[in-house]
Amino acid sequence: MKPSLKDRLGTGDFVLAPGVYDAMSAYVAELAGFSALYVSGASLSYTQLGRPDYALTTATELAMSVSRITDRVTVPVIVDADTGFGNDTNVRRTIIDLEKAGAAMIQIEDQTFPKKCGQLSGKSVIPLPEMCDKLNAALDARRSENTLIMGRTDAASVLGLDAALERAQAYIECGVDAVFIEALRTDDAIKRAVTRFGGKVPLLANVVEGGHNTLTRADQLKDAGFQIVIFAAGSSRFVAKQLAHFYGTLYRTGSTDALFKEMHSFDELFGLLDR
Repeated sequence: MKPSLKDRLGTGDFVLAPGVYDAMSAYVAELAGFSALYVSGASLSYTQLGRPDYALTTATELAMSVSRITDRVTVPVIVDADTGFGNDTNVRRTIIDLEKAGAAMIQIEDQTFPKKCGQLSGKSVIPLPEMCDKLNAALDARRSENTLIMGRTDAASVLGLDAALERAQAYIECGVDAVFIEALRTDDAIKRAVTRFGGKVPLLANVVEGGHNTLTRADQLKDAGFQIVIFAAGSSRFVAKQLAHFYGTLYRTGSTDALFKEMHSFDELFGLLDR
């Protein structure tokens, strides 16, 4: 039996989790060797709705997507639950539904609703006591001790780094199992966060290709003191560009002959998925 995500983090294991958005992307990632996966709210918006990350996905749509993913893979899945889809009462139901869907860790953030992608400007955050109420509701709603709750704060780019660190401290005091401080955009900010919280709870870092990261490699972030590193939406951005290439070629030429070597054959894809 494979160790739970809780056990792995408890023993100091480093977790590198790529972003996935459906059962096939998750399964291919598992076959590539990854031992944990991350369901990105942004990627679900991109792939399931064809829209930017403007908090358009519903709690029910998220739970259904997670259920399909966990039904296909055996590795733990970390789930981005945005703001929890409402107040503390809504958060409670979100946690129950995602736990039933098989989530190993559920992330709740402190943005106001509707939230924005973490890389965008113009964000705002809810009052600290309100976020603590949400996290306490999330912690109380889980039924398994192996279901982990992560607190995320977007306060660094809204209220400043000091406020973000204070919020992270408050979330730890609530009892969260991991912390994600969004928008640590300088080496000094990273050092301050890791110095203060490293060893208390696992810290998560998100690499956004072309974003504001000063460190872009998993080994760099591990050495800096992060225990969980995600590449949340890179796969969906890559796939979108490949689809544009595929459909553009088909439209221009009326054929996929030029693309065949870049594709799985029918038998190859069937063999890949029929395991």
